[in-house]
Amino acid sequence: QVQLVESGGGLVQPGGSLRLSCTASGFTLENYSIGWFRQAPGKEREGVSCISSGDDNTYYADSVKGRFTISRDNSKITVYLQMNSLKPEDTAVYYCALSQFPGTYYSVGSGKYLMNIEDYDYWGQGTQVTVSS
Repeated sequence: QVQLVESGGGLVQPGGSLRLSCTASGFTLENYSIGWFRQAPGKEREGVSCISSGDDNTYYADSVKGRFTISRDNSKITVYLQMNSLKPEDTAVYYCALSQFPGTYYSVGSGKYLMNIEDYDYWGQGTQVTVSS
């Protein structure tokens, strides 16, 4: 069965760094995307970043662009999210998820590429990231 497992969360001070990892198994798709979402208490789950399997295209939400970096190790079907310059507002449960689609779509209304949570079929259990002094 498809399984995604996240790790790497923890408590870090503002300005610090963490690296999250997501290892996926149990599927035979050649074309897929793995994305990172996060959800803070009382807030909607939001897309953070994603990466595609084929062309290695990446996406970042505006709130994390320049601070977070997503990367992939295809040999292990593992995706990493390097998070630098962390802010208290980054505090959330971070989830990785698998999509059989590109992982993003173009929003004509906003003029941006966005992540559609409904395009992601399989989810990990999440890992807590807390940024606090």
